[in-house]
Amino acid sequence: MNASHLCTVSAGPREALAYLRVPVSLPVTDKELFFDIEVDPMRDVCYLHGFVERAGGDNSTERFVAFFADDLTPEAEERAFRESWAYMKAAQPAAIYYYSKYERTIYRKLRQKYPHVCTEEDIEALFSSPRTVDLYYDVVVKATEWPTRDHSLKTLAKHLGFTWRDTHPSGAASIEWFDRWVTTGDPAVRQRILDYNEDDCRATRVLLDGIRGLTVGPGGS
Repeated sequence: MNASHLCTVSAGPREALAYLRVPVSLPVTDKELFFDIEVDPMRDVCYLHGFVERAGGDNSTERFVAFFADDLTPEAEERAFRESWAYMKAAQPAAIYYYSKYERTIYRKLRQKYPHVCTEEDIEALFSSPRTVDLYYDVVVKATEWPTRDHSLKTLAKHLGFTWRDTHPSGAASIEWFDRWVTTGDPAVRQRILDYNEDDCRATRVLLDGIRGLTVGPGGS
């Protein structure tokens, strides 16, 4: 799917267009990582770190990489965090894209819980790098206009033609599925969590490609 050709929506006799208010500068790297985490705030556990990795801007190269905490122990959470952190560091100089400040906030919290994994300086350096981009705050909010009711990832990716595999995808649903996984150990439930996270990561990629296909609209410079 070429998302750059899907930036219109029917609006009566005229089409409403997504457009840039100002030009945006996005990193150019051979490898891109599209990053999303799943967290159960009631249990205070980050149980999944997911990535869709793409090389050379070629969607056929995409692969999903996930680091899953299979139980509620601190050891499982720490292992998933440690492996995810090692994966991101090993992928450098990749560009990393995520949606909202939540990932950075949770990584700061995880570093405090497991300080032997990395330093505070490591976390700040990664998330302040020009190759690490919060698509929501750094791009969508600051530089774009969309003919949609809100700017959630699901709204914008669906506007660009993306479809989640699950019929009712949401972070709240993922938390419910994680509770069922912990209780039952049902591998089908675990796979449902992974599929949802992979779709969120891929939706972030679709949104990036859509933004790259936008032009500066009325009053832009």
